[in-house]
Amino acid sequence: MSIRVTQKSYKVSTSGPGAFSSRSFTSGPSARLSSRVSTSSFRGGLGAGYAGASGIGMGGITAVTINQSLLNPIKMDVGPNIQAIKTLNNKFASFIDKVRFLKQQNKMLETKWSLLQQQKTAWSNMDNMFESYINNLRRQLETLGQEKLKLEAELGNMQGLVEDFKNKYEEEINKCTEMEDEFVLIKKDVDEAYMNKVELESRLEGLIDEINFLRQLYEEEIRELQSQISDTSVVLSMDNSRSLDMDSIIAEVKAQYKEIASRSRAEAVSVYQIKYEELQTLAGKHGDDLQRTKTEISEMNRNVSQLQAEIEGLKGQRASLEAAIADAEHRGELALKDARAKQQELEIALQRAKQDMARQLCEYKELMNVKLALDIEIATYRKLLEGEESQLESGMQNMSIHTKTTSGYAGGLSSAYGGLTSPGLSYGLGSSFGSGAVVVKKIETHDGRLVSESSDVLPK
Repeated sequence: MSIRVTQKSYKVSTSGPGAFSSRSFTSGPSARLSSRVSTSSFRGGLGAGYAGASGIGMGGITAVTINQSLLNPIKMDVGPNIQAIKTLNNKFASFIDKVRFLKQQNKMLETKWSLLQQQKTAWSNMDNMFESYINNLRRQLETLGQEKLKLEAELGNMQGLVEDFKNKYEEEINKCTEMEDEFVLIKKDVDEAYMNKVELESRLEGLIDEINFLRQLYEEEIRELQSQISDTSVVLSMDNSRSLDMDSIIAEVKAQYKEIASRSRAEAVSVYQIKYEELQTLAGKHGDDLQRTKTEISEMNRNVSQLQAEIEGLKGQRASLEAAIADAEHRGELALKDARAKQQELEIALQRAKQDMARQLCEYKELMNVKLALDIEIATYRKLLEGEESQLESGMQNMSIHTKTTSGYAGGLSSAYGGLTSPGLSYGLGSSFGSGAVVVKKIETHDGRLVSESSDVLPK
């Protein structure tokens, strides 16, 4: 595809006070358009040019017929319209350039369209791909919508869990406080139990020492008794008339002492054994209580450490939240101060605007009062002139016209006009201006007699 664009040229010429301008452009050898514009025939030339431009079709630029009578130069002596004619001529030339450019663009588009129509159309299977892609996106959208609903439900559940955990945390804090109190009480009980254990252990050691001492004492007594039995020799003078069995008697006494000693030993051993068992039972009981107490204390210490860790974490969160709140409050205070400052500035500006408006209103009223006074003065002079003219026409010699102006105005501007006289005519005016309607009352007399009386209401 090849597109040929021809070169365009413009010619502008001006001469003399009655100068005219002409522009011409060439768009190929088949068409030529020229126009000459003057002050007297510019409108006709411009209409012809627009008609020629509108006659350009899609097939090419056709020849434009121009009225030759409009192209003849006309001598003009009007100087101020030359610049306007130049401006209009330039606009017309730019419009022709635009038409030419659009025609070239149109030609290019027609060529491209013909080439595209000549090309073979190959159908592709892109619709199925797009439909599958769109269906996939729709499925993803539905999946995301379901996940959104699921996440919203999970969010609600998590918020409920957060509330539950918050309540549990508060309960755990209360339990922790209660446990600390119980820990203090249990620690006091443990201290008392430990002191009791120490006291019992000391008593047990004392009892053991006492048992050992009594055992040693018992053994020493046994040895002494045995030594006394073995080392004692008794000399008896007996009547030989009787026969005594000393061995049996000694054996019997020895048996009695052994029985007494064994019974005493058994009683002492049983008593000390009972006491020792009682002490062991009591010590075991206190040991179990102590072990259980130690287990509870370790469990409580673990709970306390865990709660302390949670408390530290919550303290950190609280500190961060307090810092964020403080920052937000600071920013809010700054924004509030800025808003208040702007509000004060706006109030000051509004007050100034009100003062300016009041001042301008007062000035406007004063100007309106001055205008009204001038209008009344002009009307008065007009009446005087009309009265003089009517006097001259009617030949009246002794006519007096008194004009009285009354108004509902109060303050602001006041003026008085008097002593305005003319031959056979006298005029007096008194007025005060403010705000309201003005009533002008005119009384005409002739030779001291009332001729006519009239009143006019002048608008503000």
